[in-house]
Amino acid sequence: LRSVVALVAALGLMAQEELPERTFRTTVSEVVVPVTVMTPGGGDYVSGLETRDFRLYDNDKLQDLDLDVSYSPISMVVAIQKSSAVEGMLPKIMKIGNMLETNVIGQHGEAMLLAFDHRQRIMQEWTNDGAKFSEALSRLMVGSGTSAMIDAVFFGVRELRKRPADHRRIMLLISETRDKGSEGRLKDALIEAEVHNVIIYTVNIDRALAMWTKTPRVKSNSPYPAASNPMPGGGGIAPPIPHMSAQLDGQQSMTFVPLIKEVFIQAKSLFIPNKAEVFTQYTGGREYGFTNLKSLEYALINLGEELHSQYILSYQPNNPEDAGYHEIRVEVNRPALEVRARQGYWAAARYGPESEN
Repeated sequence: LRSVVALVAALGLMAQEELPERTFRTTVSEVVVPVTVMTPGGGDYVSGLETRDFRLYDNDKLQDLDLDVSYSPISMVVAIQKSSAVEGMLPKIMKIGNMLETNVIGQHGEAMLLAFDHRQRIMQEWTNDGAKFSEALSRLMVGSGTSAMIDAVFFGVRELRKRPADHRRIMLLISETRDKGSEGRLKDALIEAEVHNVIIYTVNIDRALAMWTKTPRVKSNSPYPAASNPMPGGGGIAPPIPHMSAQLDGQQSMTFVPLIKEVFIQAKSLFIPNKAEVFTQYTGGREYGFTNLKSLEYALINLGEELHSQYILSYQPNNPEDAGYHEIRVEVNRPALEVRARQGYWAAARYGPESEN
């Protein structure tokens, strides 16, 4: 065990010191920061604050703020896991169409319904018609055993990028907190959401409860013992697995250190069991629990109240020369209030008249 821990620690240092970071670039002149302000203990939403009540720091540098007091329509992607693991919860999810329209999206908002298992499928294109959304929900069907949550976030952010610039971009993820089978990486999906000002909220399906309510599969009873069945693909004893470097091009002399580091980077996400927490924490969203229909209804009512009580702060960074991750800190000059906002964004150094994010 000590050897394994030492290897993981060594690989972590190698990954941090030697691996180049993936670069995301887009032209950004304004950073938008939706802010939720509540009384202590997460009690009531605080209204009536003005621009002078806020202080926003970008990498510890105080910024000049604008506060948008006008109503901004909501564009929301509702992404629902439909894998076999949550089969017993789908009938409850199918009932939320009217609640989404009334409490969350609003009269001038719009929503898209996305269902996912190992792939993503648009069940309803953008609409503000609650009847259409409810009808699309009624067509949800159980899919495969895979739940590619990270890929669903990528897909949802891509669709939100196409919406009007004056809309607030929201993604509501109703799923388990784990990912199973995504091709994309957690970090990359998070950066995409941050770059395009997408706030992610999650309604987390309790895995134990989902498995308990899952319809049991009928097993076929074969009169023959399992050992008598032929092996797949013609059978036979599997050949020994070659050295990992030999698997690449058959040359045993090839170095395999880069491969080890890449395996480590891909595996790092395994140490983050709750990926939903990562998305909500770094985009300024919030997690809700889902154990029954009542808890789901509570989550949607609370989400609607929050979205329609947010302050929309924006600013043009006065430190565009700071490359890398910019940490955002928002303070309110009134005591004992809780403030929640996105924690930061990614930016490249300014080389010309525009900054690249």
